[in-house]
Amino acid sequence: MSEQKSLSPEVLLHISQILSIPMRGLVAVIELLNEGGTVPFIARYRKEATGNLDEVQIRDIEEKLAYFRDLAARRETILASILEQGKLTDELKARIEATLDRSELEDLYLPYRPKRRTKATIAREKGLEPLALYLWSQEAADQLLPEFAAGFVNPEKEVSSVDEALEGARHIVAEMISEDADLRKALRQLMFDEGVIVSRKAIDAVDEQEKFKMYYEYREAVKTIPSHRMLAVRRGEAESVLYFLIELDALRAASVLRSGIVRRQGDWTLHLELAIEDAWKRLLNPSIQGEIRLELKKRSDTDAIQVFRDNLHHLLLAPPAGPISILGIDPGLRTGCKVAVVDETGKFLAHDVLYLHTSKNSAGPAAKTLETLLVQHNVRAIAIGNGTASRETDAFVREFLRERRLDNIFSVTVSESGASIYSASEIARQEFPDLDLTVRGAISIARRLQDPLSELVKVDPKSIGVGQYQHDVDQRQLQRSLEAVIESCVNRVGVDLNTSSWTLLRFVSGITERIALNIVSYRNENGKFRSRTQLNKVPGIGAKTFEQAAGFLRIRDGENLLDMTAVHPESYPVVEELARLLEAPLNELIKNPHLLAKLDTKKLSAGTFTLNDILEELRKPGRDPRDKFVAPSFNEQVREFADVHPEMVLEGIVTNVTKFGAFVDIGVHQDGLVHISELSNRFIKDPSEAVKTGQIVKVKVLSADTKTKRIALSIKALQGPSQRPQATRQQQKPQPTLDEKLNMLATKWKVS
Repeated sequence: MSEQKSLSPEVLLHISQILSIPMRGLVAVIELLNEGGTVPFIARYRKEATGNLDEVQIRDIEEKLAYFRDLAARRETILASILEQGKLTDELKARIEATLDRSELEDLYLPYRPKRRTKATIAREKGLEPLALYLWSQEAADQLLPEFAAGFVNPEKEVSSVDEALEGARHIVAEMISEDADLRKALRQLMFDEGVIVSRKAIDAVDEQEKFKMYYEYREAVKTIPSHRMLAVRRGEAESVLYFLIELDALRAASVLRSGIVRRQGDWTLHLELAIEDAWKRLLNPSIQGEIRLELKKRSDTDAIQVFRDNLHHLLLAPPAGPISILGIDPGLRTGCKVAVVDETGKFLAHDVLYLHTSKNSAGPAAKTLETLLVQHNVRAIAIGNGTASRETDAFVREFLRERRLDNIFSVTVSESGASIYSASEIARQEFPDLDLTVRGAISIARRLQDPLSELVKVDPKSIGVGQYQHDVDQRQLQRSLEAVIESCVNRVGVDLNTSSWTLLRFVSGITERIALNIVSYRNENGKFRSRTQLNKVPGIGAKTFEQAAGFLRIRDGENLLDMTAVHPESYPVVEELARLLEAPLNELIKNPHLLAKLDTKKLSAGTFTLNDILEELRKPGRDPRDKFVAPSFNEQVREFADVHPEMVLEGIVTNVTKFGAFVDIGVHQDGLVHISELSNRFIKDPSEAVKTGQIVKVKVLSADTKTKRIALSIKALQGPSQRPQATRQQQKPQPTLDEKLNMLATKWKVS
C-alpha cells in the first residue's frame, strides 16, 4: 500500500483546497514522490502528469504531506492510548479522526494524557469528584449546596470543612475547564486576535550598545507583529536584556469561558465563577501563552527562513563572469595580499603575494608581480575580496590597469563572506591539501566571480551572511530549506558533467554525495564523458538515478548534440520525430532554430508542456538562465566611512534583503541600510518586491552616523515623485452644490 493510501480522501481534499491545487495534480505529485521522484525532476519533466505545477507548489505539497502523515501517526498513538485506558467513546473517536489540526488533536487528548500530581488529582483522591460534577452539571438537587457539600467532609481524607470540600471541587472544575478542547481553541484564537506583545528591559540588564533600546518599553499586537521584531524581542530575552509576555484582558477571557460554561443560575454559579477565574489565571493563561509564544516563534522562523531562502536564491543565481581566466586577490595589510590565478575551467594555476601596504615603496614590486601573472596566464578579470584593505587594493589595481592601458581586463570587488569558512573546510583540504588557507581563500574569490553557484555550494549557506536572525530560528528547518534552495538553483542552471566538482554534482536531482564522488572517480579514470548514457557505467547509478539526473547534466562537444541541452533522454525520440517531419538533421535545427516555425506540432506524440520545453531548448540549446554579468562601479573618492556624506549619490550592491529593508555595499566596509520606506516611490509590503540580493543599485545617502557606524540610504529619493494618474480639467466632474447634495440625500432616503 502506498503512503498516499494512508491519507484519507478528506485530507487530500483539504490539502487541495488550502494549496489551491487541482486534485488530479495533487494525486500525481504524491504518486511521483512516493516513487522516489525529486522535486526538480517532477517540476521539469512530469508537467503532463501534474498539470504544469511548479517547484514551489510541489514543495508545498511535500511539506503538507509530511505534516499530515505525522498527524496521522500521532492520531493513531493517541487513539491507542485512550483505548488502553478504556475511555474511548464513539463520539471522542469521531472527533479525533475528524480533526486536521495538531493543536486541536492535542487538546482532545489533554484530559487523557498522563499527568503529574495536581491540585485536581489530590482533590479526586479525597473523593471530591462527585461534588465537582454537581457544580459542573448545574442541575438543581433536593438539597442545598452547603448541605450536599457537607457529605464530603472527612477529616481522615484531610477535608475538615464544607469550604475545603468546595475548594477542592473547584480545583477539579478548573482542570476540567482547562482541558476542554473547544474552550482552549476559543481562547487561543482570542489571544491571537486581541493579545498584545509587551516587552520590557530586565532589571540589572546590560545592553552596552543599546541594541534593544526600542524594545525597553514596547507593545505590539500579536496578530500584526512582524517576524523581525518578534525575533529581536526573543533574542533580547535570550541575552537577558529583555523579558516579554502576552497581555490579554482577563475580563474578555472570563467572558469567553463564562459563555461556554455557565448555562443557568443557581447556588453553584458563584463557585463556577471562582473556578473560571482560577482556571484562567493558574492553568489556561500560562498554557495558552506558551502555545502562542511557540506559534509566534514558528511563524517568525518561517518568515525569516523565507527571507534567507530568497536571498540565497538570488545570490546563487547571480550572473557569472563565465569561462575566463581570473586572478583572485584576498586583501591584507601586514601580511600582504594573497593572489591566486585560475583558468577558464576554474583550475588552479599559480599563487603569489602582493605587499601593497607594508611600505611607501612596495607598490613597484607588487605591480611587477601582478603584471607577470596577468601576462603569463592570459588573465581576463581580477576579483578582489571585500574584506580588510579591499578599497585600497581595488584602487591600486584600477590605477595599475589604467597605467598599463589593459582595457581588456576588468576588476571587480567580490563578497568574501564564508570564504574563510571554506578555506579551513574538509572540502578545501581535499581540493588543495598543499596550499595555505589564505591561498585557498584567494582561489575561492576568483571562482566566485567566474561562477558563483559552483563555488558557493561548497560553503555552509549560514556563513554567507544573507540571513535574518539565522541563529535564532529552527536550525533543522533552516538547513532543510536552504538545501532545497541550493538543489533548485543547481538543477535550474544545469551542471557540466565533465568539469563540475563532486561538491556541485551532489546537488543534482537523484545524485547523492557518494554517487557524485563515484562520477568524479570514473571521469578521472576513463576521461571525459562522451554521452549521457555513459553514466550508467558509474557505480551506484541505476535506472531510477539516471532518470532523475540525466536531464540536468550537460555534455558539451559530445556524441549527441542533445546532451548539451535540458531535453531529457527519454524525449530524444520526440526530437528525432520532429527532425524527420522537418526533413532536417538535428545539427541543422540547432544552427537554424527558425526552421522550427514550420513545424506542425499536432503531428507529434509528446504532450503540450513537454513539447513546448523541447522547442524552447532547441531555440536556445544549453542556454544559461542567469542574467548577463555586469560589473558594479564604486565611487573611487569614497573609500572610508568618513568619506560618506549626506546627499551623495553612489552605486552599490544589495548584500542582504530583510523584512525591514535592504543592506547595500557602497564600498566602505560598512553596508548602508535602505529602509523599506525608502526603497520605492510606490507602496510595497515587502522589500523583495523592489530589490534582490546581488542587484546593482543607485542610492542617495540620507545620513552617516560616525558614532553608531550606521549609514541610511534611499533609492526612492532618486526615483522622483510617484506617477499617479490625475484627471484633466475636462475629465473632472463638477462638484455638486450644497442644495444638490441635500436633494440627493432626500431622494436616497425618500424624504419628501
